[in-house]
Amino acid sequence: MARHIGIVACSAEGAALCYRTICAEGAARMGRHDHPEVTMHTHPLAEYMRYISAGEWSGVGELMLSSAGKLKGAGAELLICPDNTIHQAMPFVLHRSPLPWLHIAEIVAEEAASRGFRRVGITGTKYLAESEVYPDKLAEKGLEYVRPRPEDRLEINRIIMDELVCGIFSPAAVAFMQAAIGRLASDGCDAVVLGCTEIPLIMNDTNSPLPTLDSTRLLARAAVARATFA
Repeated sequence: MARHIGIVACSAEGAALCYRTICAEGAARMGRHDHPEVTMHTHPLAEYMRYISAGEWSGVGELMLSSAGKLKGAGAELLICPDNTIHQAMPFVLHRSPLPWLHIAEIVAEEAASRGFRRVGITGTKYLAESEVYPDKLAEKGLEYVRPRPEDRLEINRIIMDELVCGIFSPAAVAFMQAAIGRLASDGCDAVVLGCTEIPLIMNDTNSPLPTLDSTRLLARAAVARATFA
């Protein structure tokens, strides 16, 4: 029996992509139309943003724990969060969590190392880009990292918060992301983390100047692997 996956969601588009990937990956592993049982819970993004904007990561953690408790009550046995930014609250979550978690940055760092990358660019919200979520996990694998240039961080953040989380996918956003990733390539990166779970909705290996590490799909695939083989 596959383990029941609980999704602690934050923003809708990234969580939806993660859910769809779990279902598709489940069918690939388990058979046609099959996948692990999945339950999702999310507090409104506005509630998260009140804490994020104030830098109150303990408050973010309380929301995540609230979702975790509800998911456990629904029968979940394993938790994932398809939102990179709020992984900054994990130090407030893990020791109190009723269930085990997969950490999105750990999954991505493992993939980067296995593919032989050495210097990885980090894209995402300004909160993520300025955090240690990815630097810490990449360093554990002996990998270097590069943050986007300050002006790029601000525009990427705007694209994410004003467009992608609202389901707006524009050619202008793609063009800017391509330019920003190109600058990471100029800074010596050999791959780029798509570190907002909505970025894979507009960027992938076919239109990126660098090989991509799709955090959303990597997390979903890892969850299915853990659910079916743990």
